[in-house]
Amino acid sequence: MSSYDVAVIGSGPGGYVAAIRCAQLGMKTAIIEKYNTLGGTCLNVGCIPSKALLDSSHHYEDAIKHFDEHGIEVGDVKFNLEKMIARKQGVVDMTTKGIEFLMGKNKIDVYQGVGSFKDATHIQIEGEKTETIEAKNTIIATGSKPSTLPFITLDKERIITSTEALKLKEVPKHMIVIGGGVIGLELGQVYKRLGAEVTVIEYMDRLIAGMDSAQSKEILKALKKQKVKFALSHGVTSVERNGDEITVKATNNKKNTEVEFKADYVLVAVGRHAYTEGLNLEAVGIPTDKRGKIEVNEHLQTNVSNIYAIGDVIKGAMLAHKAEEEGVFVAETLAGQKPHINYNLIPGVVYTWPEVASVGKTEEQLKEAGVAYKSGQFPMRALGRSRASGDIDGFVKILADKTTDEVLGVHMVGARVADLIAEGVTAMEFRASAEDIARMSHAHPTYAEAVKEAALAATEDRPLHI
Repeated sequence: MSSYDVAVIGSGPGGYVAAIRCAQLGMKTAIIEKYNTLGGTCLNVGCIPSKALLDSSHHYEDAIKHFDEHGIEVGDVKFNLEKMIARKQGVVDMTTKGIEFLMGKNKIDVYQGVGSFKDATHIQIEGEKTETIEAKNTIIATGSKPSTLPFITLDKERIITSTEALKLKEVPKHMIVIGGGVIGLELGQVYKRLGAEVTVIEYMDRLIAGMDSAQSKEILKALKKQKVKFALSHGVTSVERNGDEITVKATNNKKNTEVEFKADYVLVAVGRHAYTEGLNLEAVGIPTDKRGKIEVNEHLQTNVSNIYAIGDVIKGAMLAHKAEEEGVFVAETLAGQKPHINYNLIPGVVYTWPEVASVGKTEEQLKEAGVAYKSGQFPMRALGRSRASGDIDGFVKILADKTTDEVLGVHMVGARVADLIAEGVTAMEFRASAEDIARMSHAHPTYAEAVKEAALAATEDRPLHI
C-alpha cells in the first residue's frame, strides 16, 4: 500500500493547486480524479471552454456588426459551429494536458478513479482496478455540479445545463435561460451572437444579484441593446417538453399572473451545488449541511482533524480562484506556516461583453452595515480608449470610507474589466485610499484611466474628464 503525506481528492483548480503547493513544500502527494482528464469542472466544462466560446462568438459578432464601421469589408460572413466547438475542445485538451505536465514536474502521483474514505487515513480508489492508499492528511476538493429545480427533468438534449450548452450540435432558434446569474448570461450571450433568440427568466428583480445594483442595471441595459430579452421577477413553475418544443410556465411575481414561454432549448442555470457523492463521508463522521456543503473551521479543517476541505464543497463563493487560494492556504497550514485569506478581496467576474467585475463591499452592503461611505463613478464612454475601440458601455465605481478615504469596494462594467479589477484588489490589499489611486499615473489612452477618474470622483468629486 502506498503512503502519502497528503492525498487530494479532486483535480479542479483548488485540488491541483493544493497538490502542487504541497509538493513544493516537500510533502509526498497524491491526487485522485474520477474523470479521465484532470482540471475539474473549470478546465473541462466550465471556465475555460465557456471563455473559448465567448471569444469565438465575439469575433463572429464583430465581423458581422462592427467590421464595417472600422472600414473592413469582408462580404458574406458565416460561422461553423462544429469547428467552433472543436476549437473549444482543443483549448480544453491543451489546458488539461498542462495540468498533467505539472503533476509530473512536481512528482505528484495521479490516481484515476473514485476516491472514498475507508477511515480517516485510508482512501479506497475505484478505477480500472480497486486499490487503497494511506494518507496522513487529506484535502477534499470535489467541487460542484449544476443545480436544477425539483420539478425540472433535465434530459440533457433540449433541457440542458451548462455542460451540454458547451457542445450543442446546432444553434437554438429560441433558447430560454432560467437564471440571470453568471453562467446563464455568459452562455446566453454566446448563442445570441450566433443567431438564437434568447430569453432570460430570473426570479429576482435584477441580474447578477450578488453584485452592486449599479452593475446589474448597466449589464441589463447593455444586453437589452444586444436584443437579449428578459423576464425579471418571474418564478418558473413548470418546464415541459413535447417533441422539439419546450413550454416554460412562470409566475410574474409583481403582477401575480402566469406567463408562458415556448422554445426549442432551455438552459437551466440556477446555480451549482456541492458535490460530495461517493466520498463515503459517513465512514469518517463528516457531516454536510442542508445545502450539501462540508463544515470547516478557520483552518479549513473538518471535524476530523487531518481532513480538510476547500473550494465549492465549503461555504463561500463558488469561484475557481477562491478554491486556488484555499488550496495554497491548506498546503501552507500543513507545512506549519500561518497563511491568510482575505475573503473580502476575492474578485467576482462575469465574462459577458461588456464584462462585469467586482471586489469588496457593494453599496447595498455598506448601507446595511451602517458604514458611512462616499462614491465616485466614471463612465467608460468618456475615455478616449473606449471611443477608439467602440466599447463605450460601462463605468468604474469606487466606494471609500467617508472618514478615512480607505477603498471599501471597486465595481466595474466595461471592456477588459475582468483584467482591470486586479488594480482594485491590489489597492485594497494594501489598504489604499481613493486619493492614493487618484495620484497614480495611468497610461493614456487606456481603459484603466477610468479607475483613476473614479478615484478622483470619490476624492472631493474632482474627475478631470467629465
